[in-house]
Amino acid sequence: MLGQHPDLYGFPELNLFAVKTIGALIDRDAKRGNYNGPHGLLRALAELHEGRQTTQSILRAALWLHERRDWTTQALFDHLLGSIAPRIGIEKSPINCMRMSYLSHLHTSYPKARYLHLSRHPLATRQSMERFFAQKALKGLINPHRLEFDHLLLWYHMHRNILVFTSYLPEGQVLRIKGEALLSEPDLYLPQIAEWLGVRTDRSAIEAMKHPEHSPYACLGPLPARGGNDALFMQNPRLRPDRIIEPRLAEWLRNSKPRWISVEDESLFNEVGLELMPHSAIADEINAMANRLGYH
Repeated sequence: MLGQHPDLYGFPELNLFAVKTIGALIDRDAKRGNYNGPHGLLRALAELHEGRQTTQSILRAALWLHERRDWTTQALFDHLLGSIAPRIGIEKSPINCMRMSYLSHLHTSYPKARYLHLSRHPLATRQSMERFFAQKALKGLINPHRLEFDHLLLWYHMHRNILVFTSYLPEGQVLRIKGEALLSEPDLYLPQIAEWLGVRTDRSAIEAMKHPEHSPYACLGPLPARGGNDALFMQNPRLRPDRIIEPRLAEWLRNSKPRWISVEDESLFNEVGLELMPHSAIADEINAMANRLGYH
């Protein structure tokens, strides 16, 4: 939605800031079976270099990328930003929130960047994550053992990272909005976001933001870069404004018995830097953070 504003440009998921060089980025994706590079990055390069996304332009983008293994990922993002100037680039890769070091890399590279902290109800996020990892397991891309914990832990971990990171930033550099509120009342919240960013707030600009389906990345890409965005979004990218009913988290925590992580599974969470807490405290921690973000 934001990327359709005439003064902004919404990139697909680039996954740049988890590493420092293009070589490390390519090697990281190769371990996951993407030998050409991240799908979203390849699609962005093809679109910005040639104005189209085809198998041929994707392969040329991959060749261009592999020839620059020694570039820093900041230099690569600078190249992308230069390609869309004077528009403001929007980087939205979920992986940015998985480690504090990734957020620190972002901030060091772009100290004046602004951060839109967009939240989603923990139970809705949990359901989405379970579906995402189950699909990965079916394709053999991850060990099914990774599914054997409650994904509310990931919701908590990522938002904790964001809250700690943004607590050190000036107030005007951060804006927090509940995703449910934005989707329920886009005509109320989209102008506020545009004003915060210092871009146009006229009716035509706001109307353009309500058509995410017009993004060149709002559909499946060509082989060998089909992804780069949320799969469900690419299947149906149109905005469907509606009042979203939020489930009662506290009630769910009282009446359910989530399978928190076991001692044997601790190594999985060490990979993303999550420190385990006593099981009796987990539900209280998650509920307190949800309350802080406006969920009850």
